[in-house]
Amino acid sequence: MVALNARLSSALGDRTAKALNTAFGYTTVEDLLRHYPRRYVARGELTDIDQLKDGDVVTVLAEIVDTNNRPMRGRKGSILEVKVSDGKKKLSLTFFNQAWREREMRVGRTGLFAGKIGTYKGLRQLAHPEYLLIPDGTDSDEAAGEFAGKLIPVYPATAKLPSWKIGQCIRTILDVIDEIPETLSDKYRGNLPSVHQALKDIHLPDSQIDASRAFERLTFDEALSLQLLLARRRHQFETLHATPRLFRSGGLLEIFDANLPFELTPGQISVGNEIESDMKSQRPMHRLLQGEVGSGKTIVALRALLAVVDTGGQGALLAPTEVLAAQHLRSISSTLGELATAGMLGGSDRATRVVLLTGSTPIGVRREILAQIKDGSAGIVIGTHALLSEGVEFSDLGLIVVDEQHRFGVEQRDALKLKAQLPPHLLVMTATPIPRTVAMTVFGDLDISTLRELPKGRSPITTHVIHEGEKPHYVERAWERIREEVKGGAQAYVVAPRIEAGESKESGELADAHSVESLYALLTQGPLSSIRVALLHGKLPSEEKDRTMQKFAAGEVDALVATTVIEVGVDVPNATVMVIADADRFGISQLHQLRGRVGRGSKPGLCLLLTKGDQESSAMERLHAVAASNDGFELARVDLDQRREGDVLGTAQSGTRSQLRLLRVLRDEKIIERSREIAIEIIADDPDLKEFPALREELAKLERDERADFIEKA
Repeated sequence: MVALNARLSSALGDRTAKALNTAFGYTTVEDLLRHYPRRYVARGELTDIDQLKDGDVVTVLAEIVDTNNRPMRGRKGSILEVKVSDGKKKLSLTFFNQAWREREMRVGRTGLFAGKIGTYKGLRQLAHPEYLLIPDGTDSDEAAGEFAGKLIPVYPATAKLPSWKIGQCIRTILDVIDEIPETLSDKYRGNLPSVHQALKDIHLPDSQIDASRAFERLTFDEALSLQLLLARRRHQFETLHATPRLFRSGGLLEIFDANLPFELTPGQISVGNEIESDMKSQRPMHRLLQGEVGSGKTIVALRALLAVVDTGGQGALLAPTEVLAAQHLRSISSTLGELATAGMLGGSDRATRVVLLTGSTPIGVRREILAQIKDGSAGIVIGTHALLSEGVEFSDLGLIVVDEQHRFGVEQRDALKLKAQLPPHLLVMTATPIPRTVAMTVFGDLDISTLRELPKGRSPITTHVIHEGEKPHYVERAWERIREEVKGGAQAYVVAPRIEAGESKESGELADAHSVESLYALLTQGPLSSIRVALLHGKLPSEEKDRTMQKFAAGEVDALVATTVIEVGVDVPNATVMVIADADRFGISQLHQLRGRVGRGSKPGLCLLLTKGDQESSAMERLHAVAASNDGFELARVDLDQRREGDVLGTAQSGTRSQLRLLRVLRDEKIIERSREIAIEIIADDPDLKEFPALREELAKLERDERADFIEKA
């Protein structure tokens, strides 16, 4: 008998264990048992061949309808071509110099065929596929075992390790596995099967009902583990002590509010009240502020920073890029006016000092800024990762604002928190709207505030998709529109996915995507030669980036050709038009963020999405979804629907090592809600899970998982 944590080699032998490790990274028995079937097929239910796509690694259940062994032209050897069918479409299987296979590939036989889909002369094909024929009394015991049940599990597989071989390994383990400890009491498990039964039934179901119940139990376990992680973290927050920051009358915040040239939206006022209530508490605030592009999150954060300065404390605003940090310095200083002039000649005696610290800050200036941070004379400190470095010491750090929180790791946020004498209040912001189930699943340890409405005076943005191959004259019209907008006194952005032309990371071949450098050369020598165009990307020296943005903000540059460095935070109300080249290379949320840079003033915005992509591709679906809606929350749901779950819950792309393999945050809303209620109840009664040893071990596995770094928000 073997335990869940046993090495695969102890159950399957070194050779098979090595193959599974190479294919999927698995090392233990549990790793393989958590490799769940992608779907099931009934013995008489053939695969829909019409749904197969080029490049897919597939396992197909089909019937042999024709075989033909013929000599190859011009050289020795033969080609065996076997055609299989689902009753409507055919799939070709080709074998080179393997004529002997014709004896078992008899017309009328059914089997599983696995490999990578290709197309030859208009017909889908598998070259040298792995296959397993349904036994008719003459086949091996191995094949008979695969087809013993009514349902055949189909696993995520590789060309060298097909589905049925994975199934054989799993059946071997299920025959020798120890009884798996139950993690839940009957009170919480209800009518769901035990974890041992669920793991058996998901791989070897007697019926679809058994498979569905097993699936529900294992999905619930994943949701509960994650909710326990978040509930326990939230419980730990509540045991910490912070300095209460009472909003006082007559301070900077009150003066700032009185001098605002516009009215705060009801949403901004409501969120401000939530933040005020949090910061009055002795428990540190842990709040996520999400809002539509241009909904005024920065003003909300600035008011919180001023409230902390009013109590004698300091606030730090952490930005992911130097361009965004510099933009924050300019916009905050401009918005504060004389309230940001402390320490300046003729500065107001009611003011504070706003400073910027980045990796490119000159040594002499850096030394001066560090002194101001240490002695507390700098009330608002804006910076990049440079704020986390040694030598940055705060006098009284009371509030940390993290802009675009997904760009920072846990260690980075913790490093800044450690610079405070007591746990500081924390406000993390994102301009990417978050569907409710994602908020419960990924940000469940944070209080969440949402800004949906845009400030008065914001103009609508119209978005169009332009296919360069089909309508090249529309591309010329796009450049003409930029010239027209500039002639009318407005400004424009042109965005490209890469800095310079070069090799694709994926293929090593010369990439055909537009680069900002090639576009800049093309436009300045051609369609935009009559206007002032500047270049902006992340590899430019900091001084040049800052100078370019200042010129653009001041109206001294008509069009900015840039990478996604302008994706968030850049606020130039005079910009009205954006052209995004190779738009199909961007995700939905990124496109929504980018176009949010236009239409920020009183003039309507226009966003043109250029593409050379396949009209039937999922990338084109993304573009048309963005063109059809300006609602970031709706687009977030579409985006989530198209993306892999691993990309939602973490930064790793493969998902093979994640403990979260079945949970789908849109589909499983009811399961997530129920698991959240149970997790809160369990942690309230037993925060250390002393009464739930098996559950405690499951939670430890999740905490060890590399994605816990992303999920953790403190």
